[in-house]
Amino acid sequence: MKRKKKHITIALAGNPNAGKTTIFNALTGSREHVGNYAGVTVEKKEGIIKRNDITIRIFDLPGTYSLTAYSLDEVVARDSIIDEKPDVIIDVIDSTNLERNLYLCLQFQEMSVPIVGALNMSDEAEMQGIIIDEEHLSRVLGIPMVKTVGSREKNIDALLDLAIRTARGPKAEREVDYGREVEQELRKLSDAIKSDASFSSRYDARWTAIKLLEKDTNVLKKISGHGQPERVEAQVQKGIRWLEKHFNESADVIIAEQRYAYIRGAVRESVRSARRIPGASFTDRIDRVLLNRIAGLPIFLLIVWGMFQLTFTLGEFPMHLIESFFSWLASFAVAVLPDTMFRSLLVDGVIGGVGGILTFLPNILLLFLCISFLEDTGYMARAAFLMDRVMHRVGLHGQSFIPLLTGFGCSVPAILAARTLRNEKDRITTILIIPLMSCGAKLPVYTLLIGAFFAPSVSGNVLFSIYLIGVLLAVIMAILFRGILFRGESSPFVMELPPYRLPTVRAVLTHIGERAWIYIRKAGTLILAASVLIWFLTSFPKPDASAKGPPVSAVEASFAGRIGKFIEPAIHPLGFDWKTGIALITGFVAKETIVSTMGTIYKVEGDETASLRKALAADKHFNPLIAFCLMIFVLIYVPCLTTLAVVKQELGSYKWVAFFIAYTTMLAWVVTFLIYAAGRFLGLGA
Repeated sequence: MKRKKKHITIALAGNPNAGKTTIFNALTGSREHVGNYAGVTVEKKEGIIKRNDITIRIFDLPGTYSLTAYSLDEVVARDSIIDEKPDVIIDVIDSTNLERNLYLCLQFQEMSVPIVGALNMSDEAEMQGIIIDEEHLSRVLGIPMVKTVGSREKNIDALLDLAIRTARGPKAEREVDYGREVEQELRKLSDAIKSDASFSSRYDARWTAIKLLEKDTNVLKKISGHGQPERVEAQVQKGIRWLEKHFNESADVIIAEQRYAYIRGAVRESVRSARRIPGASFTDRIDRVLLNRIAGLPIFLLIVWGMFQLTFTLGEFPMHLIESFFSWLASFAVAVLPDTMFRSLLVDGVIGGVGGILTFLPNILLLFLCISFLEDTGYMARAAFLMDRVMHRVGLHGQSFIPLLTGFGCSVPAILAARTLRNEKDRITTILIIPLMSCGAKLPVYTLLIGAFFAPSVSGNVLFSIYLIGVLLAVIMAILFRGILFRGESSPFVMELPPYRLPTVRAVLTHIGERAWIYIRKAGTLILAASVLIWFLTSFPKPDASAKGPPVSAVEASFAGRIGKFIEPAIHPLGFDWKTGIALITGFVAKETIVSTMGTIYKVEGDETASLRKALAADKHFNPLIAFCLMIFVLIYVPCLTTLAVVKQELGSYKWVAFFIAYTTMLAWVVTFLIYAAGRFLGLGA
């Protein structure tokens, strides 16, 4: 009797916008951790759950439309199947777009891995009059199917039980029939591949043959590890020539057409349409307004402007509460602790640095709440569609706008999101301009300076202008890069516009909780370490009372003060002094440390219990123009060390990292200088 598996690995797959994340959360709950796929810096979520006596490991694959290896995320998805060797794949399928979603499902089936289909959003399909006979569809395709509604966790247990039975049961032998002509070439090529048993034990012979006939360059490179690569390559060329001559069409197109023919036949037998709502759908009616050729772009800009207004308006009160708490905490520490170095470290370093960062947590969460809401409703895809025409004019295409929008959250996942771009020149250009999008780490700097130097009535407008300047600079740099470094046509833009959906409360809370935890964890680790280091550098050595000349403050005499004085001539034309220079240097580590550094400097130099915004406003060197210039410099200059590491990972050379640092720093200096000079000329610096 065959022994049943006690440990099962499930890979979760699906098209973008099919509800894969919702299904993953429903399956794993909070029992998950985040890592990276082997060999690549692409975030991978994993969860370990128990089901009766079975331990189940679930990991998600990058959302993708196919496994044809036109983009890096497609390569990662299929290579992870080869390397991880899951016991079963759960393919999350959008029931309202069955034919398109089944294309990926068939490609997984070609890899000879047990697969289960989750017919997700089945409630939406029924509302649209799409009636799916999942049992008949399962028999036709040879893939067990179950209807699910991820947002309500409907049939999640049934899906998991079906996946367990499929993983523990006999392996299905169903294969897609590509027609007599294609099948005969697949058999010949499979025989050539099977001549090396070691190679065919790792890479399924039929799947490899299909990919080779599709002219998949990634798989063709793997043939170099075959025992008889010349024989395989010769058979590949022979098969491609015969098929293209016979059908008068490219071999990869022939195979794609056969897949869709197979899918259409299965859908025709298993699905009936009984549309209940005559006329245009709810999504179509909204798109007539939001995607209007004239009104669409202004509406998008208005939505973004409103997002920043909301961030400041609603964030002001909780921000003051947190600020008051840390001010009370500092006062309490000063009152109960003796005047020692430990009190200085605690009050000036820890509370002044970390507390200054946590003050801006409400603004960060509100911004991410807005971005998350726009993504989950389906509007962000429309924003990319609206920007397609603009992006083409700068040498990119609409899909580049998705990584750029992601950059408003964090540059690291934004750079990784550029993997979806099929054109290498588009991908590199997009990566180079992503840091010009204001990431969440820069928001505390903006919030601090705007709160100190600008009236509440204009705060949202000032913040909007910073983000807008970043977008405009990204457009200009994209034009220059594509016109000088990466000449050539950009690839055409084809993107799915998902139906509008109201985000679930759980999904919104999950996004906000994840972002809050990341921010707090960063404040408690990296920012805390940086704050302690800055406290040390600003506290030692002490001023020499016997030294001749005018007296200097404790910070000026310190190591940090000496560094700041050294670089002051380079930043003085921008309106910055040596204290600002110290903060900008620490910003190389993480942009939030600019705030914690200022908090430490001003606490050491002045009143330990005063708020940082009040301390900055009282600094005679600062004024609204200098504050605005500092925000512009922070917006543009070199991103954090983590971002630079990912740039190296994605572009493969430290030369690109050096170029990245040089161009962003030079651009920041030039743009800030021009704005400061113009402001002084107009009399705004008084």
